[in-house]
Amino acid sequence: MNTENPLLALRDKISAVDEKLLALLAERRGLAIEVAKAKMATQRPIRDIDRERNLLEHLITLGKSHQLDAHYITRLFQQIIEDSVLTQQALLQKHLNQTNAHSARIAFLGPKGSYSHLAARRYAARHFEQFIESGCLKFHDIINQVETGQADYAVLPIENTSSGSINDVYDLLQQTSLSIVGEMTVPIHHCVLVSGTTDLQQIETVYSHPQPFQQCSQFINRFPQWKIEYTESTAAAMEKVAEMNSPKVAALGSEAGGELYNLQVLERDLANQQQNITRFIILARKPVDVSAQVPAKTTLIMATGQQAGALVEALLVLRQHNLIMSKLESRPINGNPWEEMFYIDVQGNLRSEEMQQALRELTPITRSLKVLGCYPGENVVPVDPQ
Repeated sequence: MNTENPLLALRDKISAVDEKLLALLAERRGLAIEVAKAKMATQRPIRDIDRERNLLEHLITLGKSHQLDAHYITRLFQQIIEDSVLTQQALLQKHLNQTNAHSARIAFLGPKGSYSHLAARRYAARHFEQFIESGCLKFHDIINQVETGQADYAVLPIENTSSGSINDVYDLLQQTSLSIVGEMTVPIHHCVLVSGTTDLQQIETVYSHPQPFQQCSQFINRFPQWKIEYTESTAAAMEKVAEMNSPKVAALGSEAGGELYNLQVLERDLANQQQNITRFIILARKPVDVSAQVPAKTTLIMATGQQAGALVEALLVLRQHNLIMSKLESRPINGNPWEEMFYIDVQGNLRSEEMQQALRELTPITRSLKVLGCYPGENVVPVDPQ
């Protein structure tokens, strides 16, 4: 060991162990793919909750002999299990829909570094070998790119655990012919990003998209002297702050995005809620079939009559067929004052008999009914050990 700086030798050893861990993780993912192929042949569900729980409990027991904390093991392997589940789901979906796309063009909000850009990269990493990035200034532009064939997929934020539903996106779903083909949830970690050396008291103007300001309102209210300036995206805010290169300006955005613009983090984790998560939807020109072996979600949009109990009557149809509603959102109908469209997320596969029968029963009791898409549910709820 280097007696002058023993830390360097220890770091080399840690790096060597990390490389072995990466190789083992790659080997494990390869085995998960083989498991998916076996399940494809036997038509068994992708998730086996009992198996996942037994695995965690076994690993926790083994970990004790290595002085590893149970909570640490649980968090680590929940991530590994989630990756395994999503990898297997993607393989089944590619086989069912006979897709073998080498690359795809994906449209998202903002230039590089926006949260939508990071979500697009995450979606592409699981489904394509490479992808072409297409940043847009507005939500409408994203949808238009896919509708006109300039892009293959649109990535749009639909709701956030802190600021709620993103109404502009819901309103656009009323008009588009695109189908929802996927979803993903992304943890959001807002930071104060600056160029060079400064502090919170020196800052006079903060730039960002309206959503981060909503989600971080409690933190923002601590600095009433700050002037708030809205931008088309968090990335546009970061780009502006980088160009201005002043100790008096800052942006709200992600640390990863800030790195692309050589910005430094002044303050982290600013959201009102500790669990700040944004749900994104993926849109394409054609709908997809969802394997019966994976959890599916179907999104409907419907208008009911204005008579008393019309919405309740429609929702009772879902209950009668044991279909669980996970989201209900209402938005005004453009051009029809005081009338609303209802967006409903249902845990169920469009091809199932239960869903088909429910749609047949809903049609005569609603003024309009449209399926916006059926897609794999990619929010993998982690299993906890007993």
